[in-house]
Amino acid sequence: MDWLVKVGGSLFLEDAAELCRALVGTSSMVVCGGGVLANTLRNYDAKFHFSDTANHKSAIMCMDILGTLVADRVEGAEAVQSLEDAKKLVDVGKLPVLLPSKLLEYLDPLEHSWRVTSDSISFYISDLLKAKLLIATDVDGIYTREPSLDGAKLIKNISAKKLLNFGETSVDEFLPELLLQHKSQCYIVNGKHPERVLSLIEGKSVLHTLIGGY
Repeated sequence: MDWLVKVGGSLFLEDAAELCRALVGTSSMVVCGGGVLANTLRNYDAKFHFSDTANHKSAIMCMDILGTLVADRVEGAEAVQSLEDAKKLVDVGKLPVLLPSKLLEYLDPLEHSWRVTSDSISFYISDLLKAKLLIATDVDGIYTREPSLDGAKLIKNISAKKLLNFGETSVDEFLPELLLQHKSQCYIVNGKHPERVLSLIEGKSVLHTLIGGY
């Protein structure tokens, strides 16, 4: 398996499904973000103050739910709960959509906090697979400031070390720390344009941000 594509919850449902249709047969696996379900959970937590572990596990179950629904809409895609089953699907030209709660219940490798979201979880899984990580979201990459503001410019390359103190971006707070620990990298690209994701996978030049683990 060459790529793990994290499909952001901001793309749910039709953009996510269209992207996954394009990924069938590409030696890739998909992990879906928790999207509006995870955001609702955050709002509940702000009001009711659940434990970090309860929030962490519940947010991962949100990823399971959206992954199940996306896979249901894509011919050639199938929801799976193990890396072994994912590899079997890739071998026959299908697209596995990993539902990560079972795997992460067993391994439980990451801190339980809102600093860790589906971005960091996807990197952890990609590292297990020795696959490249591509995060598909609803913007072109990481910008010098909020993309909707005047003067915002896309950053083509940024170090994970610099990103640590960059403020809020399109990836979670913990991801740069993981990239530094593992001396790895990941790509951020606009998933509303499946052709860009495919071009990046094929090694072609497209709008994106590369975060380097240095």
